[in-house]
Amino acid sequence: MARWVIHLDLDAFYASAEQLTRPTLAGRPVLVGGTGPRGVVAGASYESRAFGIRSAMPMAQARRLLPANGVIVPPRFRVYERLSQEVFAVVTEVAPVLEKISLDEAFAEPPSLVGASFEEVTAFCAALRARIRAETGLVASIGAGNGKQIAKIASDEAKPDGLLVVPQGTEREFLAPLPVRALWGIGPVAEGKLRFIGVQTLGQLAALSEPDAVATLGGVVGRDLRRLATGADDRPVAGRAETKQVSAETTFDTDIKDLPTLRAEVRRIAVGAHQRLVKAGRVARTVVIKLRHTDMHTVTRSETISAPTDDLAELSATAERLLIDPAEFGGIRLAGVAYSGLSVPHQDALFSLAASSAPTASVTSAVVAAPAPAAPSEWRQGDDVVHEEFGTGWVQGAGHGRVTVRFEHRSSGPGVARTFPQSDPALTRGDPADCLR
Repeated sequence: MARWVIHLDLDAFYASAEQLTRPTLAGRPVLVGGTGPRGVVAGASYESRAFGIRSAMPMAQARRLLPANGVIVPPRFRVYERLSQEVFAVVTEVAPVLEKISLDEAFAEPPSLVGASFEEVTAFCAALRARIRAETGLVASIGAGNGKQIAKIASDEAKPDGLLVVPQGTEREFLAPLPVRALWGIGPVAEGKLRFIGVQTLGQLAALSEPDAVATLGGVVGRDLRRLATGADDRPVAGRAETKQVSAETTFDTDIKDLPTLRAEVRRIAVGAHQRLVKAGRVARTVVIKLRHTDMHTVTRSETISAPTDDLAELSATAERLLIDPAEFGGIRLAGVAYSGLSVPHQDALFSLAASSAPTASVTSAVVAAPAPAAPSEWRQGDDVVHEEFGTGWVQGAGHGRVTVRFEHRSSGPGVARTFPQSDPALTRGDPADCLR
């Protein structure tokens, strides 16, 4: 009986959620993230990606690439969580067991597809995509195949707003021309090792003998990756508990024996773990480093910081503080960085959001004191607000004692913008979830 696994991925989820709940942003380049000096892009709409912007890019760099009609808003994880729950509630009606990877991504193995034909699977996935769009307003790309690896790669190939079903028996042909990095489990280190022996595509990896794959990539890893490259994948789809930790690690080609090199490597590894933290929509309280000695002895050290954060600079600096000098510890063959104590952020001021400052000292002349400048605005672009008369909205801009609010939500269509004094008592902070009505 043919086995069918589907992989569902919500397209540009964070930015799409903003465009959905703030209809004025539909069709415009939208970035989600922090505007402070250390802010990063947490999400980028497809309209902004056309200008070379991508997730995890420093926001300072992204701002330079963003066109004049682009918009930057702070993340609202309460909104993303609610929308994620809506989407997966639809999916679980037809696939009771979901293996959720993040807020916007999951595997499923629908019971109704056991033994189904290619045409039946295609119709099933098309109907599911249509239902998700109709009931939530979001766009999902879906890939389907004989296992998790094929389904994942198929959904990546289908983006944006697409569907790709890989017919049974064609997996090896489908994978063969793809670069080795397309395979889950092959990072830059493994890619370098494979390139060294002339292997650049999954077809070339599949054609390797098992001994050659093991000699290049290691025992279990080499055997498993070569097998996946052939299209064989019998890993089960299983429900996952909530993510408790994200991590990244690297085994070095030669042992590291000096602290500056180790610090540089750990900074790079910390970035990889941070990307997984952002993808999971979480903040972390504890940083853990793992160091494996040449003789395979492993040491872990951890530090808990004062408040949960996703700030890369703070997390990376904490990881560096935990390092042991190889001059004392000995050669290091593996290093890893993990972030634990994860939680969902309940403040929207994330990713090092920094409010702009305004002068506070009054300017005087020899005769009369000039009027004091307006106090710094308590409102920032992207803040959710409620007005006693006009209802739910969000701040489009603020300054000089005024605040402009766009009144709209998921089902309203593009709303009207109105400007108020920043201290207007009728204007109060809103719940981000209000935009989902």
